[in-house]
Amino acid sequence: YQGVDMKGNGVVPNVHLRKNWKRWVRTYFDQPMAKKRRATKRAEKARKIAPRPVAGPVRPIIRCPGNRNNHRERLGRGFTLDELAAAGINRRWARTVGISVDHRRKNRNVEALQQNVQRLKEYRSKLILFPRKASKPKEGDASEAEIKMAQQLKGDVMPIDTTVPPMEVRVPTADEKKFQAYITLRRQWRRAKLQGMREKKARE
Repeated sequence: YQGVDMKGNGVVPNVHLRKNWKRWVRTYFDQPMAKKRRATKRAEKARKIAPRPVAGPVRPIIRCPGNRNNHRERLGRGFTLDELAAAGINRRWARTVGISVDHRRKNRNVEALQQNVQRLKEYRSKLILFPRKASKPKEGDASEAEIKMAQQLKGDVMPIDTTVPPMEVRVPTADEKKFQAYITLRRQWRRAKLQGMREKKARE
């Protein structure tokens, strides 16, 4: 290796630049056209399903699984059969009027059940149900005035309200200033840890 300055006991340079790397290069020159194509498909789908909502059926509010994320609410797959029964809605009729149904999910607590039942009732009150035949409207179908007022919903159907109420700002009291949070927690931890040992000693 003449002309190569070697320093130390390093590896002898042996760079293997004989791969046809141009075969594996991927370009994205069609990105602007793909974006336009997706937008066109979305608009075409909205026209096809009109006057139904673009985002699809209404979905329940559920909590994320696990201790780490169970404080967060999100939209689930579908309403349970118990929720539909409590709201007085038939499970087969629900799918025809834009209500998603999930027969696998179970209600673990009463609060979540009542929250989704209230959601179903609110959706039912806002629903504008077009008659199958304009000449023979059935009971529960919308009137001609309501049908004229109907507009296609662009975003999510009844999205989750994520607004946080503003916190009340106030001056801490004298007792709150004197309170030592860390020391109080340490005492409680020690008390819980030594409880069994102290009870055993008290019995002896």
